[in-house]
Amino acid sequence: MDDSALHADGLVLRPFEDADAAGFAAAVRESAAGMQRWMPWCSVDYSAEQALQWFQACRDGLRAATACEYGVFDQRTAGFVGGAGLNAIRHDHRFCNLGYWVRQSRQGEGIATRVVQALAAQAFGPLQLQRVEIVVAVGNLASERVAVKSGALREGVARNRLVVDDRPAPAHVFSLVP
Repeated sequence: MDDSALHADGLVLRPFEDADAAGFAAAVRESAAGMQRWMPWCSVDYSAEQALQWFQACRDGLRAATACEYGVFDQRTAGFVGGAGLNAIRHDHRFCNLGYWVRQSRQGEGIATRVVQALAAQAFGPLQLQRVEIVVAVGNLASERVAVKSGALREGVARNRLVVDDRPAPAHVFSLVP
């Protein structure tokens, strides 16, 4: 197993490999109906080619030290369950953003909460960051619940913080600190 893998109570978070593209694309298509409102890139016709482009962007972010993106896999079955990562890493101010999604068929199992905890440990440990932000579009109740369950503090609503459907959207800003 890759040395850069993280483990979280039955889950393995590891960098994407090109061989993951078909499984990733299938999970996106399976989840499109519930996720597309919050993640416009998620579509019913998402392709393995699009996944490969994303994986390359993840590798580029890792090389530039601006992102650490992971595929989330079931430790027992090795099945793909979602994606998550630390991105928009600002080493000068020692903070980043944390994002996550779980495929439709595996939602409600506490996967996202475990992923957030593993990524926060990575941010505050090896990456030596002092703040992790979870930014959630107003109305995305499932992601809000994950942030709260993970121990993040709701700091407020930021106007025009995200772009959803090509329009500015307000978002809750949650934070984790060591």
